[in-house]
Amino acid sequence: MPQLITIRDVWKTYQIGEQQVHALRGLSLDVGQGEFTALMGPSGSGKSTLMNVLGCLDTPTSGSYLLGGEDVSGLDDDALAGIRNRRIGFVFQTFNLLPRYTALENVALPLVYAGVEKAPRLERAKEVLDQVGLGDRMEHRPNELSGGQRQRVAVARALVNRPDIILADEPTGNLDSSTSSEIMALFDEIHSAGNTVIVVTHEDDIASRTKRIVRLVDGVVTSG
Repeated sequence: MPQLITIRDVWKTYQIGEQQVHALRGLSLDVGQGEFTALMGPSGSGKSTLMNVLGCLDTPTSGSYLLGGEDVSGLDDDALAGIRNRRIGFVFQTFNLLPRYTALENVALPLVYAGVEKAPRLERAKEVLDQVGLGDRMEHRPNELSGGQRQRVAVARALVNRPDIILADEPTGNLDSSTSSEIMALFDEIHSAGNTVIVVTHEDDIASRTKRIVRLVDGVVTSG
């Protein structure tokens, strides 16, 4: 399996007043193309910081991050934004949907930023809404959808650019156990179709649905 993510000796240090806080402490991690991985750890373990580094939302203080062989650890904000839009799909606990937009318009939004014309953009958005089982809800706005349906819209939006990685941050945190199970089954389908999926969670039953569990404590990988 070819390596998609190679992180070596990454530190992330925040200056808070006169105090230095080390969120990541020389962390190293490999993730292969097509893996289905959970990141777990207690509050303060560094998993959210690692998620931000993996998603090119933040850069390491030191160390290297290769994404598909490209060193992205020292890139500026514009270059990182380009990589995020092309290569990474995000799914958040709070869905982050625009309330005035329909499901179709929400899903198509990353393609607007990518400069894709309207007809192919809507065609692709319809395709991924069908894929997540919401072909009959395309014209509904978020307040007309259940929590599980909203998260499916968010998953479709993450898929629309055909990214290398789907990063899901506590994607079931606002859902009941039955709906959580449906969303994890959806991630399993996405993984089976060839996507690399990384789920950040503090719930053992959610992590157990993935193929690999990476555990963090105090900013380092302790297992996985």
